[in-house]
Amino acid sequence: QVQLVESGGGLVQPGESLRLSCAASGNIFRLNVMGWYRQAPGKQRELVAEVTIGGRTNYADSVKGRFFISRDTPKSTVYLQMNNLKPEDTAVYYCNFGFIATQSYWGQGTQVTVSS
Repeated sequence: QVQLVESGGGLVQPGESLRLSCAASGNIFRLNVMGWYRQAPGKQRELVAEVTIGGRTNYADSVKGRFFISRDTPKSTVYLQMNNLKPEDTAVYYCNFGFIATQSYWGQGTQVTVSS
């Protein structure tokens, strides 16, 4: 069993920055990929960014050049640095840890609100 705990959300103005963190506890053997997703009201959950254990990253087009994902594998933690935030980035952000040959796990979600 794996537990994911997120932190770092909040209310910011357009153009400001936030950093989200997601720390895992439990058995992370066979961890393969760590990612961040988001879900805005009335919309489907979408991939924001992901990073493999090998360090390969993938970003949604809407956040390229503004958001940066990083990982601290010994600490079983993944981060999402979000710069130049826009109102359309407002959503609940969820981290996800994917494992080889077994299920993935989700964090509880953290609210990010970008508003003037």
